[in-house]
Amino acid sequence: MWLTSTEALARLGSKPQTLYANVSRGRITARPDPEDSRKSLYSSEDVERLAKRTRGRRSARVVAEETVKWGDPIFPSSLSTIVGGRLYYRGQDVVELSRTASLEDMATLLWDGEWQGAFAPPKAAAGGIAAAFVALAQRAGHDVPSYGRAVQALRPEAGSILMTVAAALTGPTKGLVHQRLAQLFDRPAAEDLLRRALVLLADHELNSSTFSARVAISTGTTLAAGTLAGLGALSGPLHGDASAGVFALVDRAVDIGAGAAVREWLGQGRDLPAFGHPLYPDGDIRAAELLRLFALPQAYGDLKFAAEEITGTKANIDFALAGLTAAFDLPRSAPLTVFAMARTVGWLAHMLEQIGSPHLIRPRARYVGPTIPVTLPSQS
Repeated sequence: MWLTSTEALARLGSKPQTLYANVSRGRITARPDPEDSRKSLYSSEDVERLAKRTRGRRSARVVAEETVKWGDPIFPSSLSTIVGGRLYYRGQDVVELSRTASLEDMATLLWDGEWQGAFAPPKAAAGGIAAAFVALAQRAGHDVPSYGRAVQALRPEAGSILMTVAAALTGPTKGLVHQRLAQLFDRPAAEDLLRRALVLLADHELNSSTFSARVAISTGTTLAAGTLAGLGALSGPLHGDASAGVFALVDRAVDIGAGAAVREWLGQGRDLPAFGHPLYPDGDIRAAELLRLFALPQAYGDLKFAAEEITGTKANIDFALAGLTAAFDLPRSAPLTVFAMARTVGWLAHMLEQIGSPHLIRPRARYVGPTIPVTLPSQS
């Protein structure tokens, strides 16, 4: 039996945010409402089981472990949040922002200060993600550590870090970041869509790469080192490079058909790339906004339809980036390039916020290895 959100909330006695959090943690199974694809239905069995439990009966260990796995926020942040299936930057709806703003505007908003774009980017040839790693590593070894420095003094440095990444990713191009990307790809028709994508991707709560950057900067290291930590986490296929899986799946779909490709992929025990998102039970609002602005190539449209029908989950932002890449014939490295360029703003925002905290981020491990003999003190 399935419940509407209103029915589930009534039985749980909780707020919508709590319901979404329980879905994201895998406690409550959700599926699209067949009568209204914008809404979800929730497993009554899961809801009833959860309603009988009280948070007070859960051990600190369980709470801590679930927090790390798409759980409750582990520390406060004023930068971004997801409420009711929508993403907000400092209280402003990101979809609305994406319709007019630039990535530089997001730096101003998220860094809570004036955009420090006056710094001239280093002269460099575009070298992609590899060049960004090298450029940040070079700065990490020479820049002044953040420890003991005021946020006001670090904002200009954040601007120069952003320009360092832009130079590595886009080379000797000119203008705002979205304009530089359009020049890099030689696709002026894609310029406005790139601008929107950058805004939609600038920040996303405590995702893996952002958490990595915050952990790094909490040690007092340089902004460049923290950005390098974020970039390292982003580059994995389960995060910023998820679009690569979409390309592989589309290639297979062209050979054997979209439905057959999806079933084959799932039959091999692999998660379908770029479909579903734990924080968006009703669909990734970022993807929905981007996908409405351009026509998907036939192969991508067929795959989207088949995957959503078979899995009951909707395409997320990684699929939208892959579709955008195909629609405008961008290089297949484009999604990761756009993602890295955008999220650099968010990493720097979180690092500036973290610098205001005196605490080192240092979780504990729950040891599950071989038993360690304990020697009791002598009683003699």
